[in-house]
Amino acid sequence: MEKHDGRDTGEVRFDDPWYDALASGWGELDGTGAPAPVVPPARQGGREGGTAEVYLQVQRSAAFQEVRGRYRRFVVPAFAVFFTWYVGYVVTATAAPGFMARSVAGAVNVGMVAGLGQFLTTFVLTWAYARHARLRRDRAALELRWDTQELTRSVRGAER
Repeated sequence: MEKHDGRDTGEVRFDDPWYDALASGWGELDGTGAPAPVVPPARQGGREGGTAEVYLQVQRSAAFQEVRGRYRRFVVPAFAVFFTWYVGYVVTATAAPGFMARSVAGAVNVGMVAGLGQFLTTFVLTWAYARHARLRRDRAALELRWDTQELTRSVRGAER
């Protein structure tokens, strides 16, 4: 971090509601010889009643629950299928080496095809996750974030 003349970096205020604490200053001394608080005092006052209540309100909202539900409806089945496929591959390779050594085409055997299938399914699952997020969650999550920022901005404005 560069030090600029005439500017105290300890006085910088972050207005991003998703930012919990300053990254610098943890474990450093506050100037009196005592350890500095983890969260700067200017940020602690607004968290007790105002903005914390906004986040709880957003978490309880139907829009947030819908975004989380869409996430779970994709991730849980995808995880179950991929994990079953992976464990099946490992168990088959361990328990049935003769089957995995069976030739498919020339020097290529079932084990090689299944191993390459693991890579292929990883890429397909990554693509499917990114597509699902882009089409079904990103816009709703972004709208929810903007609404949350507006609510916290209005709460902070009322506290000043």
